[in-house]
Amino acid sequence: MTEELQMIYDELKESNSKSLVHLENELLKIRAGKASPNMLSGVMVDYYGSPTPIHKVANVNSMDARTLTVQAWEKNLLGEIARGIINANLGLNPQNNGEQLIISIPPLTEERRREMVKKAKGEGEHAKVGIRNNRKDALDMVKDLKNEGLSEDMMKDAENEIQNITNSFIKKVDDEIDQKEKDIMTV
Repeated sequence: MTEELQMIYDELKESNSKSLVHLENELLKIRAGKASPNMLSGVMVDYYGSPTPIHKVANVNSMDARTLTVQAWEKNLLGEIARGIINANLGLNPQNNGEQLIISIPPLTEERRREMVKKAKGEGEHAKVGIRNNRKDALDMVKDLKNEGLSEDMMKDAENEIQNITNSFIKKVDDEIDQKEKDIMTV
């Protein structure tokens, strides 16, 4: 029975790690004042009728702390890329100079910073929901083992261990969100 319990713990840790990695990727998309190519990672471009991630049709670079450049691999895609950036609701206005798109990143206002913090906290809540769902799945697996002859004491110990694993991952999520909030609110 202990091998099965260890397998449940390992699976829970792996699922929670995936939730944490997803959170980190989502937080990269939320800008903290500096221009970063990651800001455009969620932008989809209409590439000959099919939605395609921007990094598959163009190079995105940061020229300086306030400017991004997007160099399309095909010049005729500049308009579609600009439309994709505008449709992504990032509050960015790309300028087309015929060769590439130049995106000036406006400085964040206090209100916009608070919106970004709220968005980051929302992503943190999504991660916590995922972690709690993983906990529920693990507890269901332990209940199934009880039906197969797991003792009451071992079941209680397993539930405590699952809760400890869950608590540690929720603390990691809170730490990530706190760090992102500091980054965003630093002028």
